[in-house]
Amino acid sequence: MKAPIKLPGAAAEQEAPLVAVVDDDASLRDALDSLFRSVGWRVAAFGSAAALLQSGVAEEAACLVLDVRLPGLSGLDFQAQLAQSKLSVPIIFMTGHGDIPMSVQAMKAGAIDFLPKPFRDQSMLDSVSTAIQRDAQRRDSERTATGLQALFETLSPRERQIMTMVTKGLLNKQIAGEIGLSEITVKIHRGNVMRKMQARTFAELVRMAESLGLHQS
Repeated sequence: MKAPIKLPGAAAEQEAPLVAVVDDDASLRDALDSLFRSVGWRVAAFGSAAALLQSGVAEEAACLVLDVRLPGLSGLDFQAQLAQSKLSVPIIFMTGHGDIPMSVQAMKAGAIDFLPKPFRDQSMLDSVSTAIQRDAQRRDSERTATGLQALFETLSPRERQIMTMVTKGLLNKQIAGEIGLSEITVKIHRGNVMRKMQARTFAELVRMAESLGLHQS
C-alpha cells in the first residue's frame, strides 16, 4: 500500500481516534496499521475477533475494520455479538470474495461500508473517516443524554411531575386543579424546573422532556 496524500473530513482532535483492525493476514494488518498511523490515527490490530474481545479495545474504538471471513467467530457473527452487547461502534468490512448477499446482510445490520480486496488506500480512508465522524456524533449524543439525565435527577418528585405535565401542554391552572396545588405554587415549581434543567426557553424544555422519554406511555 502507498501512503495516502489526504485525509477526507479530518478534524483536529485532542486525542487521536482509535481504529481497531481484525484480520488473520498479518501482512494486511501491518499495512493497515501503517496506513492509519500515517494520517494520525491510533491503531490496535488483532488476528481474530476473540483477541479483540479479550483486549477490551472494542468499547474505546471509534471504528472497527474487520475481515468478513475470520477464524473462529466470523466478522458477521462478531457484528451480531456487538449489537447484542449494545456496543454500537461503526464497522467496515473487508472481503476477498465479493459476496454480495453477505455485504447486503452486513449493511442492513449497520455496517458503514463493505470493501472488496484489494481496495484503494483512499477508499479505505474515506470509509474510516466517515465511521470516525459518526462515532464522534454518537458519543456526543450520549454525553448530552447523560448530562440531561443528571439535571433531571436534581428535580424533586413534584418538580418532575410538573415538568412532565407542563411539557405535555397543560396550563398552570389545569395542573393545579389536577394535582391539588395552587396556581402560584405550580408557577413556582415550573420556574424551579426551568432553572434546574438550564432551559433557556419553554420549547427547549419540551425537547428535553422528549429526549428523556417523559411522555412515553
